[in-house]
This record gives sequence, C-alpha cells and structure tokens, in this order.
Amino acid sequence: MPHEDSRLRVRRQDGIIRVEFIDRNILDEANIQQIGEEISQIIDAETNPRLLISFANVDHLSSAALGTLITINNRIKAKSGQLRLSDIDPQIYEVFVITRLNKIFNIHEDESQAIASFQ
Repeated sequence: MPHEDSRLRVRRQDGIIRVEFIDRNILDEANIQQIGEEISQIIDAETNPRLLISFANVDHLSSAALGTLITINNRIKAKSGQLRLSDIDPQIYEVFVITRLNKIFNIHEDESQAIASFQ
C-alpha cells in the first residue's frame, strides 16, 4: 500500500480502488515515477483491478504523467480490469482531446458517474 511519503490518497470502496493525487501539479519526473510505481503495486495486488483515478485536486499535468497513465491503463487491461478517470480540469481535459487520449480513457465528469460506470 502507499508509503508514508506517498503522492497518493487511496481508498477502497465496494470493490473499487479510488486514487486521488496529493499534489496539485504533477510535473516532477521523480514524483511521476513514484506515482506510477505506487499505482502499479496496487494493480499487481488485484485479480481484476477496478481503479478510479480522480484528478479533483490537479491543476497541471505533464506529458510524462500522461505517459504513465497510458502504462497504467495497459497494465489494468492486461489483468482484465477497468480504469476510470474523473474530475479532470477543463484545461487538462483539453490536452486529452488534443492528444486523442480521451478516446483511449474512460473519462467521467465526476466520481459518482465514474463509479456508476463500472460493471
């Protein structure tokens, strides 16, 4: 589970793992790598991971963070799991649209919609 110096807040509810970022700006390469490793550990511990990543606190996201999200998505798919993203700031969402990542990820306006979308 998350370390003491974790960059994430993780909660489990009804078989869904909800992840929130502690940092408002996810730009630092070392932090992004740590986030990727923490989420990978969570995924590896599950049989069919159902993961919701909330961007409610996030103001800025680097392209390296997007790359990490793609890796996380691939890991979850490899384990027949499901990934949902929610609460993405409109400016950040614009980056998902420009990069066409909005076609890859299952993105919801808020956490409750994302939770309702899990099968």
